[in-house]
Amino acid sequence: MYARQSIDASDIEAIVQSLKGEFITRGPKVKEFEESLSKYCDAQYAVVMNSGSTALEACYFAADAGPADRLITTPNTFIATISRGVDRGMTPVFIDIDRNNGSFSLEQLEYNLDFQSTRGREFIVPVHFAGIAIDMKRLSDSLKNPNSVVIEDAAHALGSLYPSGEKVGSCAYSDMTILSFHPAKTITTAEGGAVLTNDPVLYEKLISFRNNGIKRKSHWEYDCEALTGNYHFTEMQGALGVSQMKRLPEFIKKRRALVKRYRELFKDFDGIKLFTDAQDDYTAFHLMVIQIDSEKYSFDRTELIEKLKQKDVGTQYHYIPLYRHSVLKKRFGDLEEYFPEMEKYYKEALSLPLYYDLELKDVDRIVETLKLILR
Repeated sequence: MYARQSIDASDIEAIVQSLKGEFITRGPKVKEFEESLSKYCDAQYAVVMNSGSTALEACYFAADAGPADRLITTPNTFIATISRGVDRGMTPVFIDIDRNNGSFSLEQLEYNLDFQSTRGREFIVPVHFAGIAIDMKRLSDSLKNPNSVVIEDAAHALGSLYPSGEKVGSCAYSDMTILSFHPAKTITTAEGGAVLTNDPVLYEKLISFRNNGIKRKSHWEYDCEALTGNYHFTEMQGALGVSQMKRLPEFIKKRRALVKRYRELFKDFDGIKLFTDAQDDYTAFHLMVIQIDSEKYSFDRTELIEKLKQKDVGTQYHYIPLYRHSVLKKRFGDLEEYFPEMEKYYKEALSLPLYYDLELKDVDRIVETLKLILR
């Protein structure tokens, strides 16, 4: 496997205790988890939901995204980044990537923002790929339209810092930031996600979205103002989240140590490109991505993945470019020729194992196994 959760005795005890409480959903542990997130990230508000995908949908709802709006983001991300926005009629605009960090190129974004649309708003959705935070101050300074909406997809990046020093999730340069607590992420609540914001109006809309579009007038009287759904967190998830947040510093420290070992072992191995190390000291790493020079090594990625699997090395690919998915090809046509950096990355990238219970000796074995296969 390339990723897995870390659950210890303290996490299990927290869940057991939550089952003995008065509430098993929508209770005090959920609120405590939200408060721990907002405090840790230096944000005013946190709203937890049943998944990171739901958190993204909630953002588009709260910002009232519609058919006249453009959704500007990277093609190197999970489909959830855009799915609910496109479903609301938004037009996706992809920005080619910077292969030094896997996120969209800020130079390409700035060029795109020079061309102002005569209708609708710009929704800029940066993805902090692999945990490496985008320079959000620079992004914010590049905005031309005061009505632009910025939603950070920080599903990979809880615990990271921007180059300017603020915490990812602080919303210092954005309207909202989403997190994910899938088992592959730095902390987990099994499934789960959150939206952080400093805007009280957006906060109230996010709360309403989570609870079927309902606004309560009293303990018994309420009004449904929008048709959404039930996206609540359970107390068990809240309790696990609170426990995992206590372990977050050790999770980050261990992941940095593992990435450092990978860097050491690949340092003198020609034909392997790693992401920049300029932000290592303030990155909470989610993925360990390598790019294998396809001109130096003639390899079939499917065959390589299978050979590694046979040697008990789990790998994954992050990500198939969004514009290559059939659902988007049907709507927008074949766009591959417009994204040379993404296409090159797609041909050469591979995610190696990175998770808390992985040991340095495991990294040694993984790298040596890969080197032997490539040779």
